[in-house]
Amino acid sequence: MWASEGGGVSFLLVRVMDIQRQPRPSNFSSRLFSVVGIIGVIALIIAGATVWLLLTDPVTVAESIDSGEVSPLVQSLAGSIYEALVRLMRYL
Repeated sequence: MWASEGGGVSFLLVRVMDIQRQPRPSNFSSRLFSVVGIIGVIALIIAGATVWLLLTDPVTVAESIDSGEVSPLVQSLAGSIYEALVRLMRYL
């Protein structure tokens, strides 16, 4: 099939080699978007846990705000996030 065309193979190879390749996106920008995405997901988790804590344990939040000490609030947030992760792992 190729031999009967007389030089068709070399012409076909040249045409294939003439295809322009798309430039690859910058590695820096793809990593930057990954880092921004990860930070966004972490912020979303913390914000969701804070709202959950406000709804389920308002006394701890009120005491933390009143005393100005964030330690009990952080402990409650960490506990609620941990419990949610444990429940998620059990479900999976």
